[in-house]
Amino acid sequence: MGNNYSTETNTIFSMKRRYQKLKSGRGAALLLALWALFLLSAMVITWVLSINSRLVVSSNASRVLAAEAAASSGADVALCREITPSSPNLHRQMGDGGSYDVQITGECGRLNLNFLVQGEDPNKLRILRQYLNLKGIDLNDLDVMMDSLLDWVSQNRGLHHLNACPETDDYHPPHAGQLFSVDELKKVCGWEEFTSKPGWEQDFTVVGNCGPIDLAWASRDVLRALPGMGDDGVDRFLQLRRGPDGIDGTADDFQFVATGGTSVPPEAQAALGLNPQQFQQIQALVQFKGPVMHIVSVGKSGEVTRSVEMVVLKQVVPAGAPAGATTVLGVGRPQVFSWKEL
Repeated sequence: MGNNYSTETNTIFSMKRRYQKLKSGRGAALLLALWALFLLSAMVITWVLSINSRLVVSSNASRVLAAEAAASSGADVALCREITPSSPNLHRQMGDGGSYDVQITGECGRLNLNFLVQGEDPNKLRILRQYLNLKGIDLNDLDVMMDSLLDWVSQNRGLHHLNACPETDDYHPPHAGQLFSVDELKKVCGWEEFTSKPGWEQDFTVVGNCGPIDLAWASRDVLRALPGMGDDGVDRFLQLRRGPDGIDGTADDFQFVATGGTSVPPEAQAALGLNPQQFQQIQALVQFKGPVMHIVSVGKSGEVTRSVEMVVLKQVVPAGAPAGATTVLGVGRPQVFSWKEL
């Protein structure tokens, strides 16, 4: 059956259908093109972000490497015999934006735990007890801490101190005769709370070459723990030792008269308020300007910082000494006891 439209009308309808099909095809092609463009844009953005991320990682890695190198450079400078704690060479700004700052202090200004517990000398143990007492340790806890520490280092496994924690399946003192690190205190029964406090370790050492307490570097609490030391004498001595800026190891520190070796200068004894008889009671327990140094070098590159911390035996050449001058302890290279990168 035919339709009722004329030939011209049918022709027009046919053209419209073809146009609609063509229009539909163009729309689909446009959508496909837009979709392809979207995918391409997403790929480009992903690629750019990936490149940027790699650049950031690479830049940060370079900063880390530069900061580590700066810290190591500062540490190397500090090892030179001519360098003293107040030397300007310990602080340097470099052309590439990096820098290092080095602090040198005396390691023997800390309480040497092995020295204090060795032989269970009451005079030495009294110093440690007094120090812990100044830190606010309760008397009962103090007895447990002291006796447990003595048990820990005692080589006599059959000896048990009165207030020490008993040995159990979970608690085994090594009885090695000494502590091998300051952190080992964390394992000793009764010391858990004390060693959980920030900075608890700053006044302790176990370095073998440190024995008597170095008055040139001892902190206020370490000085106060010594027999016969009063707060007024300690504060007066610290004010004299540190100079006007109140900081140890700077150019304005008081220059005590050298007495040879590590003997305590008369000015230090006087500032502490000790007469000759009083000083004689602690003479075997103290020294002055020992050769063991604690060095912390902080390197910086941009916002990245890295540190090198070490303990070394290093004899400083006295100011005004002739070139090549040295002492018995200063012969040879510095002896490094520990090196830690942070």
